[in-house]
Amino acid sequence: MSANRANNVDKLPSKDDVETARVSSRTLAKYADQSRVKLSIEGGQGKDELILPGPALDLLLNILGEISQGNAVNVMPVHAELSTQEAANLLNVSRPHLVKLLESGEIGFTKVGTHRRVLAKDVIAYKQATDAKRTEALDELAEIAQLNGMGYD
Repeated sequence: MSANRANNVDKLPSKDDVETARVSSRTLAKYADQSRVKLSIEGGQGKDELILPGPALDLLLNILGEISQGNAVNVMPVHAELSTQEAANLLNVSRPHLVKLLESGEIGFTKVGTHRRVLAKDVIAYKQATDAKRTEALDELAEIAQLNGMGYD
């Protein structure tokens, strides 16, 4: 990644980037069920071909999907150790709330000196579990509303 691209990691994509990602995502999605895809790349350095394994294709489709919605994207390995602030940001909660989750045992952590470190995979697992509970609760509320004729058809 060039120095210029590295400094723009948190920058929102331009309208041109959004449109390019949308078109690229649609094209690439046709090959989503493949275990490998061969891509041809042309640019200032010439022309190259590369083969992407299925997991890389899935990741690229997710990235393009986010960019096509105007979202900035940051990729991190699941085994990355996060600070409490980074983990809180990932969950979109305050750092003190995250510390309460850690201390109550809802999310695992280790201590490095006086600092808590949280594995990204543990934060992601917690987020998926809470999202599933939230969806289940909303489905139950919608069902109750329908049974009581509250206008949610």
